[in-house]
Amino acid sequence: MVLVPSLGRGAEDFTDLAERLEAAGFMTASVEPRGWGGSHGPTTGLTLFDLADDVAAVAHGLSSKPAVFVGHAFGNRVVRALATRHPQQVSRLVLLAAGGQVAMAPEVQAALRDVFVDTFPAEQHLTAVHTAFFAPGNDPAVWRGGWHPEVERLQRAAGAATPGEAWQGAGAAPMLIVQAAEDRVAPPANADVLKAAHPDRVTVVVLPNAGHAMLPEQPAAIAQAIIGYLKRP
Repeated sequence: MVLVPSLGRGAEDFTDLAERLEAAGFMTASVEPRGWGGSHGPTTGLTLFDLADDVAAVAHGLSSKPAVFVGHAFGNRVVRALATRHPQQVSRLVLLAAGGQVAMAPEVQAALRDVFVDTFPAEQHLTAVHTAFFAPGNDPAVWRGGWHPEVERLQRAAGAATPGEAWQGAGAAPMLIVQAAEDRVAPPANADVLKAAHPDRVTVVVLPNAGHAMLPEQPAAIAQAIIGYLKRP
């Protein structure tokens, strides 16, 4: 299982989930995005397919067999682009926060941009994190850090350079959408659109008390949903 993180964030977001998946018998690899950690390469003139090629190269280096690709938020776009370009490498996709089809509210879009402004006072930044990523009542402090503006910029540019119709259908891959009920960045209507477009390939599981962050909010429920899906006949 190859895990691809959210916009401007790194592989450490998957630490808890990866441990739960490995305890259930799956081998996992969490991929740092281009431009962060030890992941290098050109950072301009990119498309989603270039970022998908990065992930495909990691998977191919680990095994010649098809893999399950798990994409969180922006990562869901990358793995759908990967399934489109490299269908032979994909067993199934798991989309955590499967945005890209339905626009978010303007105030949420503003908060999403604000989380990457590193000159804001700490509490103003945390308010933006809460608005964009966490369900009401959930503590955003766990995501005070881990924001990489330079990665966010190259990823936004790559997304803007890639037409939605080129990647949204994910080739012919089966997809599990784990949909947070209170996600304001990728609201539930996104899952509805994908399910309606590909009813034979899409399974949707809704998580209560979770927003766009999802991974630190409901780690056990996410793991249960993924494991149950992958162990189905």
